[in-house]
Amino acid sequence: MKIQNILIVAFLFVVTNVMAEVPVFQPKNSREIDFEKSSKLFDSAVRKVEQNNWEALTKEEEAVLDETKDSFWDVHGEGCSWYCAGGPYSVSASSYLKSSGYVNYKGANAHDLNYRKVWAEGVDGDGIGEYLIYKFRGGSPRVTQIIVVNGYVKNQTVFKENSRVKKLKVYKDGKPIAILELKDIMGEQVFEIGTLGDNRENAPAWSLKFEILEVYKGDKYDDTVISELYFAGIDVHCLAKGTKISMGDGSEKNIEEVKAGDKVLSYSSKGIGVSVVKVTDVATHEGFVRYKFTSGKELVCTLDHPLLSIENGWVSARPERTKRFYDGYDNVQKAKVGMQILSANGVPETIVSISVDSYKQDFYTIVEFTDNQTGFFANGLCVGVEPLEK
Repeated sequence: MKIQNILIVAFLFVVTNVMAEVPVFQPKNSREIDFEKSSKLFDSAVRKVEQNNWEALTKEEEAVLDETKDSFWDVHGEGCSWYCAGGPYSVSASSYLKSSGYVNYKGANAHDLNYRKVWAEGVDGDGIGEYLIYKFRGGSPRVTQIIVVNGYVKNQTVFKENSRVKKLKVYKDGKPIAILELKDIMGEQVFEIGTLGDNRENAPAWSLKFEILEVYKGDKYDDTVISELYFAGIDVHCLAKGTKISMGDGSEKNIEEVKAGDKVLSYSSKGIGVSVVKVTDVATHEGFVRYKFTSGKELVCTLDHPLLSIENGWVSARPERTKRFYDGYDNVQKAKVGMQILSANGVPETIVSISVDSYKQDFYTIVEFTDNQTGFFANGLCVGVEPLEK
């Protein structure tokens, strides 16, 4: 018995020290969502829009409306996101709960980009040690954010009845790299644990594993549930081929021709200047917004790309997505007809129409300047950079 006790103590000592070496992360930000209520508001808003009754929209309905989505339960609509060019090619689980009628609880549900379908582990007890594995191809866009929608978010009742994850251990290619400490809330929790992956052309495939370490106990069931676990990142976004970029010498260059080292007309809170491009990027997207202005100018970009309004600051067609996927645009507002956008010649351009379209094409962007300026001028209009996560 004494030997057995010594072995147990030794084992616990090793486990404790190994876990201590793995950094622990809390959410960088989180957003509580009443999914059931928001879904009803979304459906009501869609009905009003279909009847061209925009004036009847309430503030709550405007907040949840996204014309590119078929349902509020969809994580993304037809508009562009990091997933236009990124994402895992395979998602699986160590176990899953037996199907109930037409409802299944497979691991892939945690990454179907729909809040309604869920993964529920399938072993006896709380599911400690059960896990999800996400596999990525080499060269795919890198991950900078892990977004978790914890528990069964269909409604408040089933959320409380089922167990939720309290701690998730993250492995990259089998090596532990982080422990995520989740809040016991119904909504999105965003974690930033560094830049993961390798976007070089010949980079090897890689994987992420998420293991349940600890749970919030359900009031009725032991089954531990995750509604969604998905990602945001870099190496994507944002302006259509042929967009004219204002250069530092007064000339213009197509966005696809701009490269590191070029001097570009730039913007910061201190005013307009000239900056040296440090990083550019290109990706294929399906879904974009077309802005038209009083002067006849147009700007085609991804839905979440920010523009600088004279009166409202940074705006975009999908501000919630801008806040989620861009760094430094926490106060972005929704772009609307009538807003005036800062221009390179000092004369504001007024938006006269905003339309959304969807087909595949290449989009380009300036990711970073050497002096950290926040904007540049595309077709003469001030747009934001996409800051590169360090």
